[in-house]
Amino acid sequence: MTNPATIAVVGAGTMGNGIAHVFARSGHAVLLADVSASALAAGMTTIRKNLAREAAKEKLTAAEAEAAVARITCTTAFESLALAALAIEAATERFEIKSQIFRTLDAILAPEAILASNTSSISITKLAALTGRPGNVIGMHFFNPVPVMKLVEIIRGLQTTQATFDVVRSMAESLGKIPVEVNDAAGFVSNRVLMPLINEACYAVMEGVATPDAIDTIFREGMAHPMGPLTLADFIGLDVCLDIMRVLQEGLGDPKYRPCPLLLRMVDAGWLGRKSGKGFYEYSDK
Repeated sequence: MTNPATIAVVGAGTMGNGIAHVFARSGHAVLLADVSASALAAGMTTIRKNLAREAAKEKLTAAEAEAAVARITCTTAFESLALAALAIEAATERFEIKSQIFRTLDAILAPEAILASNTSSISITKLAALTGRPGNVIGMHFFNPVPVMKLVEIIRGLQTTQATFDVVRSMAESLGKIPVEVNDAAGFVSNRVLMPLINEACYAVMEGVATPDAIDTIFREGMAHPMGPLTLADFIGLDVCLDIMRVLQEGLGDPKYRPCPLLLRMVDAGWLGRKSGKGFYEYSDK
């Protein structure tokens, strides 16, 4: 297998448009797919804005930014993804949604194409088993914001071949990323460690131990975190945090992964963090 030139990205949201951005910036033709035309339009607006910001900071030229945008083709017709040698799913962190996408892509793509998921917690082994190409399935977990963050967790499913792993690791390096190999387990490394921290911070608020601002200040000023756990939870999305805690609880079977009742209530209330305008903090730009 050689490094594929044409990349399909399924999902034009925050992670999907960021992944499309970095591949297009690195010279790849990108097919950006979503079931929603409005989501594609919003994703392209974000990509253009972020590339313009990079050009203003002289990280690339204005001509290079324009060329990157021109490499991205948007589509709601999933059949058009057949040309891709690597497809990266970047949909909502729900197994039932991802499983349907994987089945669809498996039927469309060439047999040798690689299927990757940007999942931050769901089993790659389980997704791979839904396809006729389990050896060509892998996790490629980017971090938000994708154009800025260097880390990519490369997750081996039980069935993932060495050839698939080598191609994806090389691809991540070609994007200027730092790939780290992780074996398949609920939450992998990043969220298995991070989400219980966020969940425990939620308990500290619920039990009146301290305010969200006090908790975040302790982590920023006492532990050198760039942002506190509750600010980060708002940034990620409290619904996403809750979904991941449920994956950890189900996948690892330990009661320590039980989602905090306050987190459940906030999600029920629609207080999802920055994207909804209210979470542990309020955001006036929404």
